Amino acid sequence: MDRPLPLRAVPALVVLLVLGLLAGPTPAHAATLLSQGRPVTASSSEGAGTPASAAVDGNAGTRWASAWSDPQWLQVDLGASADISQVTLNWESAYATAYEIQVSDNASSWTSIYSTTTATGGVQNLAVSGHGRYVRFYGTHRVGGYGYSLWEFQVSGTPGTSAPGGPGVTKVTGSQGNWQLSVDGQPWIVKGLTWGPPVSEASARMPELHSIGVNTVRTWGTDGSSQPLLDAAAANGIKVVAGFWLQPGGGPGSGGCVDYTTDTNYKNTMLGEIQKWVNAYKGNAGVLMWNVGNESILGMQNCYSGTLLEQNRIAYARFVDQAAQAIHAIDANHPVTSTDAWTGAWPYYKAYTPNLDLYSVNSYAQVCQVKQDWINGGYTKPYIITETGPAGEWEVPNDVNGVPAEPTDQQKRDGYTNAWNCILAHPGVALGATLFHYGTEGDFGGVWFNITTGNEKRLAWYAVRKLYSGQTGGNTPPVISSMNLSRTTDVPAGGTFTVTANVSDPDGDPIAYTMGYNSKYINNAAGLIPAQFTGNGTFTVTAPQDLGVWKIYLYARDGHGNVGIETRSLRVVAPPVQGTNLARGAATTASTYQADGPGAPYPPQAATDGNLATRWASAWADPQWVQVDLGSRQAFNHVQLVWESAFGKAYEIQVSDDGTNWRSVYATTTGDGGADDLAISATARYVRMNATQRGTAYGYSLYEFGVYRS
Repeated sequence: MDRPLPLRAVPALVVLLVLGLLAGPTPAHAATLLSQGRPVTASSSEGAGTPASAAVDGNAGTRWASAWSDPQWLQVDLGASADISQVTLNWESAYATAYEIQVSDNASSWTSIYSTTTATGGVQNLAVSGHGRYVRFYGTHRVGGYGYSLWEFQVSGTPGTSAPGGPGVTKVTGSQGNWQLSVDGQPWIVKGLTWGPPVSEASARMPELHSIGVNTVRTWGTDGSSQPLLDAAAANGIKVVAGFWLQPGGGPGSGGCVDYTTDTNYKNTMLGEIQKWVNAYKGNAGVLMWNVGNESILGMQNCYSGTLLEQNRIAYARFVDQAAQAIHAIDANHPVTSTDAWTGAWPYYKAYTPNLDLYSVNSYAQVCQVKQDWINGGYTKPYIITETGPAGEWEVPNDVNGVPAEPTDQQKRDGYTNAWNCILAHPGVALGATLFHYGTEGDFGGVWFNITTGNEKRLAWYAVRKLYSGQTGGNTPPVISSMNLSRTTDVPAGGTFTVTANVSDPDGDPIAYTMGYNSKYINNAAGLIPAQFTGNGTFTVTAPQDLGVWKIYLYARDGHGNVGIETRSLRVVAPPVQGTNLARGAATTASTYQADGPGAPYPPQAATDGNLATRWASAWADPQWVQVDLGSRQAFNHVQLVWESAFGKAYEIQVSDDGTNWRSVYATTTGDGGADDLAISATARYVRMNATQRGTAYGYSLYEFGVYRS
């Protein structure tokens, strides 16, 4: 039997074991899984349930599936260049027989590190050797008639040591008519969207933008809140055109007037702010370039005219040049541009802003004219388009109700495609675009311009995806090919009308409908309120109570996060009243009326002139009254009050034979404005609306106070 070693021999054995370990071969370091949860894109997806992200989520129960055609690809962004040693493909039954594994540092130029034409599916663990930030499966031949489908696509190796995206150095290089934008020495055409969501949502939303091929977002302001946006962009291989807002920003709708010829304090303050935030963020990997101002040269027309307007435009351009010089002194790694709303601003840049590295312009329906404007202007710098897309409210014809006719979903989709094609048609000069707009608002502007209205994808979202990444397929939105109203110019307040729509879903999904109203053209409200309706395809809809031109919105949803939206205008009018209006043109008096202010005066006789474009408006206090003298005792059986938005919540209709002693013939405490049609039968000379509680903070205001006898 074995006997134990003497105690004194144990240290010697330990030494021998240690020496043996030291003398043996060093084991290889285990490869690190680099791909899980990273941004991923694909040439296509079969549907919403099989997205590209499912291939790198670490869940073998979810999968990516492509369209049923060749070739197809799936690529993952590792965030930084890495040494790749293994790729694992976990196939569903729809696998590739011929494919390559490729790597790239810029997602543009690819190197093959593995290829086969005899793959058999299942789980394939591939020992490879390569280096790059992006790793792509590129399939050229499928088994069966389906697409490609991967439960998991895993990339393992040694991670890079640089920060995600690297420090980032953007340059404008080249010569006249042959310029190029580059990032870290690699070509960069701006494939962008303007950024709308809260900065706090950036980390959650950037992967979506990356997945559809977006490489740039544009902002209008940069300050202490910008860090999360820049960081999230960098983590997803996206860059930011970081804006600085200057008054009077916003073009024709601008606010805030600064005199750039005299206001040294404002200029010094803004220059200090610009320098502060360039210093703060110049090393952030998310910065692509700096953008000083937005539509201010055009916007100055709201502030000045004549010589003073021209002097301010020149002074503003000189200030932008001062800002560009200051930025260059701080940050030599990112160019400087400035945006305006028309190419008519570029002559000012050409003459007074030589330190800009490139120009920028916001242009929608006229975007295809920008190339010729650049040629005609004899410019010597390239440009980017910082806003473009479908035609805006200010550049479309008016409809039958005199308000801008909003493009259809299909026209908006085609607007993005047309704009991008015109940008690509100016190679070497147009360096890309940030299309307008990646926002989630569901209001008037959100429906007009957002590609993700209310977080639902529109046809425009799929158009941008195709333009930037080449991806097609997947579950797409319902299409509303027509929408008609039975009445458009004379819809009675509170009455009903018919909406007929031709709606189809490309994927055969069941469609759910909702409707909403917007009152922008009445009271400048942006939001939508629900519309009451019945029906499916042909709808019976209840009109609003308030008079004026409304927009009605039809939503068609497919249950997969997609929506089609179509809108039309309708003019809501007071319901017609049969008989003679005894009050029309009669002597009318009131407790008070507004004699001053915008649009004033608003005298009492405007409520009985038969003109719905004029109105009586009282002082902003309770109680108030307006009364009409019928000239003699008259029998009547109907009273109609047509309220402006400042309505009466509590009021009485009173009558009198002498204008002194009054008796009530109607009372309410639940008035809601619009048109109040009251079946009142009485005989009197004087009729009065006596109001005791306002429905708003303003006074009382009536377009018409009618007293009828049928």
